[in-house]
Amino acid sequence: MILCCGEALIDMLPRETTQGEPAFSPYAGGAVMNTAIALGRLGAQSGYFGGLSNDLFGKVLTDTLDASHVDHSLCPRSDRPTTLAFVTLTDGHAQYAFYDENTAGRMLTEADLPATDTLDALFFGGISLVSEPQADSYAALCARAGDLPVMIDPNIRPGFITDEARYRARLDGMLARADIVKVSDEDMAWLDTSAESLLKQGVAVVLITRGAEGVDIVTREGTARVPAQKVTVVDTVGAGDTFNAGFLAGLARDGLLTRAALASAWLDDLKPAADLGARAAAITVSRAGANPPWAREL
Repeated sequence: MILCCGEALIDMLPRETTQGEPAFSPYAGGAVMNTAIALGRLGAQSGYFGGLSNDLFGKVLTDTLDASHVDHSLCPRSDRPTTLAFVTLTDGHAQYAFYDENTAGRMLTEADLPATDTLDALFFGGISLVSEPQADSYAALCARAGDLPVMIDPNIRPGFITDEARYRARLDGMLARADIVKVSDEDMAWLDTSAESLLKQGVAVVLITRGAEGVDIVTREGTARVPAQKVTVVDTVGAGDTFNAGFLAGLARDGLLTRAALASAWLDDLKPAADLGARAAAITVSRAGANPPWAREL
């Protein structure tokens, strides 16, 4: 099972009432939950790990996970509220306002961490790597990964960071343990790093998403670009998360989701997984909200 570790929340997406008034509509979301859902829909053995609430929004999240065949049996449950993220869209690009104090997800502790002996891989990312105590808990789980392959998508949101020094230190430690790192141009600029630096730290595969230009796969062998699919963009919510899932699902399909296989993989070996991620992400951006495709849609 590929265990996706991080935030699950409710995206309050902008909509319009029948009277033409602005409104928000609740949808299950969160970068890491989106990745878990996309994995399940693509037919991979997918699991989600994060703190879940017993409130009405928590039921929305678990129902959504169930509907996409995602195992959430490892999640601790509490009566704390569910995180809410109010979304505004500008030219199809999302901006977020988070309501996250003392929520079920944020208050995850190291005592809640699962055993890893039955897992195949770990995925981390998103805002769950920013706010304590959950961020420190996920960092501890990453450090306990042992021989499991680890993928990280920091998906950096500078406006959400309150303690930059602590966040950078935590992220640096996790990136040094990662086997796969997916970053955008903006992430690379904020981190003030390069693919070459990440490779020197021990990362086997760096994925750099470049929007409409596609994604660069960078390994010690060199760089290869996989083009993006041409579609009419409705919004970009969940696009990167879907790509992550497609890449992981492709690696699992091709027998490459081990640390040894990733360390020795040629660029041509990795292109089919990146192509699967790109094709899946193209479907996600062609419709509203984070709505990853099922395998039958590809």
